[in-house]
Amino acid sequence: MKDVLKEMAANEGNPKWENIIKRENQLYTRGNDIRSDFERDYTRIIHSLDFRRMKHKTQVFFSPVNDHICTRMEHVILVESISNTIANYLGLNTELTKAIAMAHDIGHSPFGHQGEKILSKISKRDIDKTFWHEQKGLEIVDKMILLEDDKQNLQNLNITYGVRDGIVSHCGEIDENSLRPREEYIDLYDYNYPNEYKPYTWEGCVVKIADKIAYLGRDIQDAITLGILDEHLEELHELMNIGKDEAINNTIIINNLVYDLCENSNIEDGLKFSEEAFEFMNKIKEFNYKFIYLDEKLKLGTYYFELVLNTIYNTLKKYYDEREHIRKRYPEIINEFEDWLKRYWNIERHKFCKNKIVFNIENEKALCEAIIYYISGMTDNYAINTYNKIIRF
Repeated sequence: MKDVLKEMAANEGNPKWENIIKRENQLYTRGNDIRSDFERDYTRIIHSLDFRRMKHKTQVFFSPVNDHICTRMEHVILVESISNTIANYLGLNTELTKAIAMAHDIGHSPFGHQGEKILSKISKRDIDKTFWHEQKGLEIVDKMILLEDDKQNLQNLNITYGVRDGIVSHCGEIDENSLRPREEYIDLYDYNYPNEYKPYTWEGCVVKIADKIAYLGRDIQDAITLGILDEHLEELHELMNIGKDEAINNTIIINNLVYDLCENSNIEDGLKFSEEAFEFMNKIKEFNYKFIYLDEKLKLGTYYFELVLNTIYNTLKKYYDEREHIRKRYPEIINEFEDWLKRYWNIERHKFCKNKIVFNIENEKALCEAIIYYISGMTDNYAINTYNKIIRF
């Protein structure tokens, strides 16, 4: 029903309001800013380099020369569009959903979920931490993204708790057909694994569901474009209950699921699909895993991604005890790494850096962590180009 959740929106008067808009530090003001807290978060996010790099990061299919295959950037735009429709209809704060949606995947590594698994294996082995993109997204917006203030100083992003919570809380499959926000205001670094806690706001819950709606249909569309589903189109038509001559249209999938969610959600039951729509969504998910995500060609790409990321990591790791040698061998690569590192380490820093110190490079473990951060921020092509620079003479 229209505006059924309006009284629960993240607006002044909400009992959680002061927590939702809380920042670690007060933002500087210009005296003529007309934006709300969440609008400032949104613009700070989209002006960041990390956001821009998502246009060259794999969503599901590594296809850098095909302009019509979904990238991480296009995915977050789809999530923003879907969550805006849902939040607007239900009476929630669309400025908050917009900011969360545009930043929710900012912690993704190159090469999609395969790259994430590779970096997690390295991270677990060398620094005893798992790498998962929701937590990495929180760390990136808190520690790594730097914006120039009105005095040319590079400062941390410093966004609101509501957006930070939406980023770290966005993932995890929806196994039960109901989602309501948690009541507890927690330290977001208490998260130990994805989906451990529900989002703190209804808006965060909307983005969490919009994420699933966005990727299910779009992954099918891309798989059809690439010919992966040629042998399974008849089964897909049956699943969607449409004739074999009818088009499989992603926008229809999105519209039907969004409409169903909006019509069945309320304060008591939470964000909820009808049983038919929820069953349909689970069947699509099952189909995608069987015929798309486990496709042989996707698995073959993993071997290449492992080679690229492990080569970069192992080369940069030598920086700790073979610094001069590795600098002479790979001057361009080391210069790029040092230029990035000087924004965050405890030694020589760029004079305009007023952000948090993140790495103590006197500690080898800290260097390993810095390298993982550095690699995770790379685009697909930057990682490949770095690998090519390492192996060529």
